[in-house]
Amino acid sequence: MKGAQSRAVAPPHQVEKRPAPSPTHDWIGPPNPLSNMRPIVYRAPETETELEKRLRALRQDTEDWNHDFWANQNVTFSKEKELFIVSQLNAKGLSRRDTEGRRRSLDSEEMAVFYKSFLDKNRIRHANYNKEWYRRNFTITLLMARVVLQNFWKNLSQNGKKSSSPTT
Repeated sequence: MKGAQSRAVAPPHQVEKRPAPSPTHDWIGPPNPLSNMRPIVYRAPETETELEKRLRALRQDTEDWNHDFWANQNVTFSKEKELFIVSQLNAKGLSRRDTEGRRRSLDSEEMAVFYKSFLDKNRIRHANYNKEWYRRNFTITLLMARVVLQNFWKNLSQNGKKSSSPTT
């Protein structure tokens, strides 16, 4: 898996504390203030097979990778947006705050210039994110299918043993 390679930028910092995996329930935490995503810790059943462990590890790695991407993206967006607003206000000869101390803002047409520029500048980054997201989800889906088949065969063989054992 390309987990470490996919994270080109280190996360701003993951401050939330996660509990250890429960054998019975997934844990879903409150939204992270940087990524706006709810962290998830997937359950780890005591009877987890190696295939199920691989699936859980990939799902967890994908959650962490997704958090890292959006935390970095949102921090970058906020910083660049603030710089854009300040530069536009300076160009108009205005300070960041008005005479009553309120923050000045730009209208939607002025901000549209920033939004388009930001999207254009990050187009390749977003395209790479989407490719990796689809690749990871396809792999997760295949592993889930393998787990379902593994459990099906396990149950089928256990039921076969029960019905083929002689009754006295």
